[in-house]
Amino acid sequence: MGMKLVKIYECLCDQTRLRILNLLGGGPLCVCDIQQVLGEPQVKVSKHLAYLRVRGMVSVRRDSNWMIYSLPTKRSAELERNLSCLQDCSGEEPAFRSDIRRLAQLAAALKKGGSCCSLTPKRSRKAPQTA
Repeated sequence: MGMKLVKIYECLCDQTRLRILNLLGGGPLCVCDIQQVLGEPQVKVSKHLAYLRVRGMVSVRRDSNWMIYSLPTKRSAELERNLSCLQDCSGEEPAFRSDIRRLAQLAAALKKGGSCCSLTPKRSRKAPQTA
C-alpha cells in the first residue's frame, strides 16, 4: 500500500522538516549532528524527527546512546518521487546549500577531534595486539 500524498505533503510543508529530509538525503545522521547543522534546539529537532518518524518519512536506530536517523530503505513510489524532487531543488534553496556546507564542515571537524556523533568513525574497537 502506497503512502498517502497528503501525509507526505503535511511533512513537507515545514521548512525545518524539509531541511532535515534534505540532510538525510546524504546519509544517516545523529540527532546532535542535525541539531548542530540546523542551529536549532535539540527539543525542536527531536519534535520534527518524531513527526517524520510517525509518518514513515524517516527511520531510526539506536547506536549505543545515540539515535541515528535516516531515510527509510523501503519507500513508496510517492515518497521516492517527492524525495527525488527535494534533492533536485535543493541546490536552488539557500538554506539547503548552507546546511550541506555546515554538514561538510562538521564532518571535517569531527574527523580531527572526535565526537559522539554518527559522523565520527566508529568508536575505536582496537583489535587484539599480536606479538
